[in-house]
Order: sequence, then C-alpha cells, then structure tokens
Amino acid sequence: MMSQSLRGEKTGPSPALPAARQHRDVHSHRSPIAALLIVLVLVPTFLLVSTIIPEGATQKFKLWSGIHGGQDSRKETHHGDEYLIGVGKADITGPCVEINLMGYADPNQIGTGLRQRLYSRAFIVGDPLNPSDRFIYLVLDTQSGDTAVRFGILSGLEELGPDYANYGHHNLAVTGTHSHSGPGAWLNYLLPQITSKGFDQQSYRAIVDGALLSIRRAHESLAPGHLSLGSTKVFGANINRSLFAYLANPEEERASYNTSSEDDGSVEKDLTMLKFQRASDGKNVGVLTWFPTHGTSVLGNNTLISGDNKGVAAYLFEKSLINDDSAAEGFVAGFSQSNVGDTTPNVLGAWCEDGTGERCSFENSTCSDGRSQKCHARGPLFTISDEGTSSCFEIGKRQFEPARKLYDHLNQAPTPVRGGWVKSFHTFHNMSNHQFQLPNGTEVRTCPAALGYSFAAGTSDGPGAFDFTQHNSNSSNTSPVWRVVGGMLKAPTEDQIACHAPKPILLDVGEVSNPYQWTPNVVDVQVFRVGQLVIIVSPGEATTMAGRRWKNAVRDEITSLFADEIISTPPTVVLGGPANSYTHYITTEEEYGIQRYEGASTLYGPHTLAAYINVTLSWIPYLSSSASSRPPRVGPEPPDNSNRSLSFIPKVVLDSTPFFKKFGQVKQDVEERYQKGAQISATFVGANPRNNLRLGRNYAAIEKLVTAPANSVVAGPESSDEELRKERARARNQGEWKAVRDDSDWHLVFRWRRTSEILGTSEVDITWETAGDPWAEPGRYRLRYFGDAKSLAGQITEFEGVSGEFELVDPGR
Repeated sequence: MMSQSLRGEKTGPSPALPAARQHRDVHSHRSPIAALLIVLVLVPTFLLVSTIIPEGATQKFKLWSGIHGGQDSRKETHHGDEYLIGVGKADITGPCVEINLMGYADPNQIGTGLRQRLYSRAFIVGDPLNPSDRFIYLVLDTQSGDTAVRFGILSGLEELGPDYANYGHHNLAVTGTHSHSGPGAWLNYLLPQITSKGFDQQSYRAIVDGALLSIRRAHESLAPGHLSLGSTKVFGANINRSLFAYLANPEEERASYNTSSEDDGSVEKDLTMLKFQRASDGKNVGVLTWFPTHGTSVLGNNTLISGDNKGVAAYLFEKSLINDDSAAEGFVAGFSQSNVGDTTPNVLGAWCEDGTGERCSFENSTCSDGRSQKCHARGPLFTISDEGTSSCFEIGKRQFEPARKLYDHLNQAPTPVRGGWVKSFHTFHNMSNHQFQLPNGTEVRTCPAALGYSFAAGTSDGPGAFDFTQHNSNSSNTSPVWRVVGGMLKAPTEDQIACHAPKPILLDVGEVSNPYQWTPNVVDVQVFRVGQLVIIVSPGEATTMAGRRWKNAVRDEITSLFADEIISTPPTVVLGGPANSYTHYITTEEEYGIQRYEGASTLYGPHTLAAYINVTLSWIPYLSSSASSRPPRVGPEPPDNSNRSLSFIPKVVLDSTPFFKKFGQVKQDVEERYQKGAQISATFVGANPRNNLRLGRNYAAIEKLVTAPANSVVAGPESSDEELRKERARARNQGEWKAVRDDSDWHLVFRWRRTSEILGTSEVDITWETAGDPWAEPGRYRLRYFGDAKSLAGQITEFEGVSGEFELVDPGR
C-alpha cells in the first residue's frame, strides 16, 4: 500500500492569473470526529442530508482536417505526425457488498453483488522529441474523478521511480464515466461521504491501485504510433432532462445548434473519437471517445455493481475486436463523459407513476400531488422490471454501434492528428472569491460553495424526498424545519445570500470545515492539447450549453493565439469529466436563474461558468507549440482527507458455514438442461466478498466443456446406439473445461446475502442470464464460485465451489 501525503488547504484567494487575458469574456456561445460536541452537531445533519440528497439510426460522419505548425523536424506520413502512444486497463472494483453505492445518494442503496467489474482505462500520448511533453487521460468506471484519488495516484507515481518522473499534476487527468452503480465511500469531502457512512480505505485503495496499474501498463506499452480523429452522430442515447432550464438560454444561441428534429440542439449528439494506431505493425491499440449521457440507466433501486451504460459500451467495443485483424491484443476502449450535466439516458422522458398516466410537469418535474417523488424517467426498455438493466445495455449498445462504425471508417479513411506537439497545464484555483471582469466591463465574483433548495429535489433520474421540488423550492414553500436544519450547519451571511442570488441557499457547505471540508472551494482547471485536438478537463458536470460556451471560448482563444500553427480548420475541442475532483454542476447564468436541480447544484454562484472559462483562458499560452517549460504549480492546494476521514462502516468479523456444510458447497444446484433464454442459477455456501476484492480475478465463472467434435466419433457397421452413446461419453470425459464467462461479462451475475449476522453465515447465487447474452451458444456448461472466508482470528482462506453440469440447447429442442 502506497503512503498518502496529507495536504491541508491554504487560506486566501488564488494568486493572480498568469496571462493578460484573464478578463476575456466567457459568455459567447462561440464564444471523523474530533470531540463529542462535534458528534452532537453533526449527527442530525447527517441524518437530514442522508435523507434529502437525491441524486440505430443513420450515422452522419464528420471528419476534421489537421493543423500543423511545421516548425519541428518530425516524422510525418500520410498517417500524420508520429507520437508516443500507450494504453492500459486494470480492475478497480471495490467492495461490491455492504457499501453504499455512489451516485443517487440513497443511504438504503447498499451493494449486494456484482454485475460487471469496474476498470481504469489509461491513455498516454507523448511527444517523441520532447519526452517530458506527454499526458495521461484516465477513464474510471466511477461517479467522478476525486481529489483524494488523484493525490493517491500522484503519490504512487512518485514511488514508481524516475521512469515516471514526467508525470505530475500538470498532465494527469482523472475522469469518471459518472456511473451511479459503483461502490462509494472513497470521495475526499464530507458531503458525499454522508450517505456511505464515511470513508472506506478498501474502496479507495481499489481505485487508486487499479488506476496506477493501468498507467503502468500504458507506460510500459509506449511505442511510436499515429492518432486519428473523427466524429459521428449518436441518436437515441440521450435527451435533456431539464429542458425548461435549457430554454432559458438565448433563442438565437439555441437555434444555432438546432439542425433537425432528430438533432434539435437540446443535447449534443456528437461522439468524438481519438484512435490510437501502433506504427510498427499498423495495429490499433485503443480508442478514446467523448459523448454525453448520464450514468443513470441503472436505477436507484439497483444494488449490483456495474459501469452503467458507458461500461456496457466499452465492454461491447473491446469484445467486438477480439481476434479482429485491425486490433492489437489487449485493445482498450475508453468511453468518456462530456458535457453531461442536463442529459439523461432515460430517453422516453419523465412520467408520473401515480396512476394518472401523465407526464411530469415541465417546469418542476412534479406529479398530481405537487411533489417529485413519483416522477421517474423511463429508459427505452422500462417495461422490463429489472432495475433498468435492460435499458442500460440498450443505451450502451446505442453508443457502441456508431462508435464501431466510426472506427471502421477511420481504418479506411483516417483523418490524422497533425502537429507533433503535446502540451498540458493544470492549476488549482480558489473559487470562493474569484473576482474578474465580464466583457461588458462588469466586475463580478464567485462565492463560497453553497447548494440551493432544489438540490434536495433531485431529478427525474433519481427524485429527492419531502416537499422539495425543482425550480421553485425555497424557504417560503417548504417546511421551516429545513431553514433550521440549514442554519444548524451554518446560516449564510447576507453577503453569501446576495452573492448566490437568485439561488435560495439550503446548505452553506463551502463555509463549513468541521470536522473537515464538506465540499471543495479550490478547484482543478486543466487542458490537454495534442496537435489540433484540445481536451478541456472539467471538475464538474457542465450542462449542454455551458459545455458549448466553454469549448467555443477555448477554440476562439487558441485560434487567436496560435494562428501561425493553423493551416485550415479550427482546433477540435472536446470536454471530458467530471474529473480530478467533484464540483457538482456548472450551468449557464440563464439556467442558473431557473434554479432547477442543476442550477441549485452549481456551487459558486451565477458566474461559475464564466469563472471557469476565465481561468482556463488565462493559461492557454502554455499550450503553444513553442512553450518549452512546464507550467508553474501555483495556487492554494486542496486538502487530502483520505487518512483523516470519518468512517462508521463496520468491518467483516467472521465467516462461518451452516452445520454439516463447507464453504463453496452447492445448496441449490442447476437443472440438467436449459433452453437459450433461461436464467441458469446455482446457490452456494458463501463468504463475504469484502474479504478479498479479487482484483484482476473473479468471484464467478461459467465453464464450458471443450471436446473433440461429437461427430468425430462415428458408428461402426456393427455399433449399436448404446455403444455409440458410450463412445461419445468417453470422448466428452476426455475434454477440458474452459472459462467462457467471468465477472467482466454483463450477463453473469454474482449475488451475496447474509443469512445470519450472529453466526456469520451467508449464501451466494451465481446466475447466467442467457436471454440477453448475444454470445450464448449451445453446449455443456457448469458454474464456478471463487470465495474467501475470514476466521475469527482474521485469517483469510480461499475456496472454490462448482455446480453440476448442464446442457444449453437452442429454443424448441
């Protein structure tokens, strides 16, 4: 285990921005517990906040021309400039049971098993002529990036020695796919720790150590190669869940993105792909994509760990390239988020589940009782009662299919990344009081972080509780209890109220630091550049229009500053996140004024977006092809709370078996024969999977009997049917069992349940859902369970269990 350095947040404002352009406009759409007293104060607030926090059409391709400064002597071919490229993938699956899931902030959503393992996918791009010029872009199957996780990774990279000296704050991006179905209890700040009963070192270390392993694998695979860029439309995978707020943006601005009834601009439909191709043999080693849709396909009543729709898309893409001649072994597909803030994968919209059959209200997402609890968004296969599992697979598939077509297209007609430079910057910036000037000369500022009343209302993806609603919740139309509770945390000052207006403040979290900070005030601002591709790394969930404004501002600034590097088209700018920390939402000022969930969750006041863009633009000169120095590390650093966070999560004490049973013994076996489409399940005497996360290994597997073909044993002229049957049985017994499904496969499900808290007994169900498994084929199979039992003395012992054999046949047989 790698040591973690403890960092405390420095007080005071951020230093002056590094460039004269700190006043440029940003709006244009182009454009623990320390003492008993603390416990007494915090417990009621814990209880309150734990309760109220919610949470294949035609493809149109658009490819970009390149840009190239030409000032370096570089190896350039029709594939474009040559780069150092490397990819890596590693398991980051934390405890899949007895830990609260991160995303919906429901304290009752406790993990019971595993549908799909979670991964870190690492992508490294470097300049062959300047080895220090490189960056790492991580795509984690987590709710977001995080400050403590990022500090942990950086500390681990230092411990790896001089070979990793080129990696640091400036060139490491830690992004999350925003899955709401991963284990929680790993985030740095107190607010998201509340529903998970604090911080869990096991959950945290799984992410940090897995991310480090993926980076090592990517670094060790570094080789000369080429990059190509492309874009395609993805339809049916996202809609806008806060359209009422989106419509507050200027009509002219909205109209410029409205190109058709299918692509009306309310969400972005573009998926951008960066393809990594090895120069030595022309094999592709990976792809990195950006497309915005929330990781909320799997619903809030789900208790199985998965990577949600992005995890499905990556799984399908990687599986599709096994044994494909175009792809190298170990191909890695990263499906990163983009400006995801107001998107939803529940594309049939929000409906009232109160018997009325009506849609939820457009303005505040309520139903006939005037509340939000019965307003739920529907995925494409919502009629299947499976906690959103089928809809999730479908939305993942809808991202995979056009991405795979784009990949094939780029293989035939690549659009190269040109301009061999690789540049990056990262800075910490204090958003609690950032003063700057808008283009019209108005002096504005940001505020210490605070959350509004509508934050507690949640969204149609995961409604909140009590009498909170989106858009119009405030102290006048909700119970006065909430004003008292918010005041127990900290009553906002008049200055804070005025700074956040028109947001009515429910939780003044940015001005509370007992027992440690509740939310970040110091944020990460980061951008990468490789050739014509520019990647904004956002710490928050930017909405559709907020992301556009940010991207356009960066594009315009780069076009202006680096005109001599551009031959034809403007740079390609993408936005990835939530990354590095989690700063909740980033809306436009107009959307903020509507104060739906996203606006109420925009932490630093109405000028949050403008501030992010303002800081970003001031650092753009460090992306110049001629920039030779590493950007300075300035600004107040955020705290690393990983070694001092509260934790009320009980440990595993003991595993035991029922009388006359042993670990791994089958309690309920499979049947002898199933038709494809059936659910095949066996129950075993189990042990708590928290005893061993089995990273890079498995809890469950399906094994298939692989033998010589049955028709290779033929009947002789005197053979009877019985003799032939025996011969074939002997041939089968000479076969071998081969694992064909494991924890990484969506349709193999591992479920664990405690049967006695006192005795420490438990059971495990392993289920193969053949109905949705597109690769299920006839054959002879068995289920295998891998477990680890803990004795009262604390010793962990591995064991296995195996089911009886069964035959899977085609339907009708």
